[in-house]
Amino acid sequence: MAAWTDLVSYIRSEYNVIEDDPDEIRVLIEYGEDDELHRSQVVIICREVLDGHEDWVQIASVCGPAADVDLHQFLTEMGETTVVCGAVVMNEHIVIRDALPLMNLDLNEFEDPLTFVAATADHLEEKFWGGDGY
Repeated sequence: MAAWTDLVSYIRSEYNVIEDDPDEIRVLIEYGEDDELHRSQVVIICREVLDGHEDWVQIASVCGPAADVDLHQFLTEMGETTVVCGAVVMNEHIVIRDALPLMNLDLNEFEDPLTFVAATADHLEEKFWGGDGY
């Protein structure tokens, strides 16, 4: 898979797409669909251009408002429970994200980071905000 359009076609065929724009697609990942512990996480997948010429894909998911959490505690939890992904503050929200170069991207190189970002964001959202709003 070497192009954004190829990745978007794959995502459309494999995931529950809830929003679809030219350089960004949002999917809904659901957990525990058949039980009372049902949770979901919106994951934003977008095309980024690095240095004006190299296509990358960014995978991101919002956890909650940054103002409502102790960032030191949050980052400590991330450090103790995650191996991949990073946390940033974007538009006043804490976002878990990862990025991958599109050139020569293989499906398994996309699947694992997508799964890790969604699961990490959902875990941290539940632990620090107690809800399932994102």
